[in-house]
Amino acid sequence: MKEEIEKRREHNVSTSREIISELQQYLVDKADGVNIVKGRVTDLFPLKHTFADELYLRQMSMQKNSFLVGAIHKHLHVWFLLTGHITVVTEESTEEYVAPCYTVSTPGSKRVIFANEDSIFVNIHKNPDNTKDIDVLDKQIVCDTWQEYNEYIKNK
Repeated sequence: MKEEIEKRREHNVSTSREIISELQQYLVDKADGVNIVKGRVTDLFPLKHTFADELYLRQMSMQKNSFLVGAIHKHLHVWFLLTGHITVVTEESTEEYVAPCYTVSTPGSKRVIFANEDSIFVNIHKNPDNTKDIDVLDKQIVCDTWQEYNEYIKNK
């Protein structure tokens, strides 16, 4: 992944958003359904869903040397890296995180994540309706495209 990021920087891609979009398209084009998959539900990144009063916790495991391009988050939220070491690329920066740690993710963030080690992290989202329907929560929490996110912001 690091090589792909550097390659795109060397080609003077004008924005980080374009770099992330190009990386996502690169992965989609290489998807073989086994080592590279598209879509949110996959055995490569096991999810565990936990609910508390007005909170939704999404835990994801990543194997060493795996990477993903996440959806665009609609809301400010906190995420924790419980175990491992990951590299996270957003529009603003490329950061290394070593567990245990946490950070705040801003609205409109889309992350490319590379697992330098086997890693487990947890996103904590608001869930004011206390729904346990993951499809409903996904629609409340994330967008798939920048166009969808811009429409969400416009109609907020």
